[in-house]
Amino acid sequence: MDYFHIRADSGLLDTISSLGLAHMGDAVYELMVRSHLCLHGKSTNKGLHRAAVGYVSAPAQAAATQVVEPLLTPEEAEVFRRGRNASPHTIPAHAKREDYARATALEALFGWLWLRGERERLNQLFAAVMEDTQWP
Repeated sequence: MDYFHIRADSGLLDTISSLGLAHMGDAVYELMVRSHLCLHGKSTNKGLHRAAVGYVSAPAQAAATQVVEPLLTPEEAEVFRRGRNASPHTIPAHAKREDYARATALEALFGWLWLRGERERLNQLFAAVMEDTQWP
């Protein structure tokens, strides 16, 4: 199997929990952030790490959902809604419940798109976030 070019069918994706999709999407989103930072001038490991944390924190991802949510198709909006309504076992002490729920929704959406093989759509949504939001 080529794990960089996955195209899972809807039946298989329907068997993955929203938290499972969010687990995948967390990695996808962070990889996109790290790629963006490397390609836009961050060069030291310390600088990369600090900047990445600023982008992938629950409050930052919650802010990103404000950009992404109006752009979603009905099917994407349903995945987003399911991710937002997922019930994680724990919420980090530094995160508000609402921010964490919205961050989980974003991650579930990115995980779902990745597993469907929708790289172009991932790039569209990520570009909208990067263009529209004030980041560290």
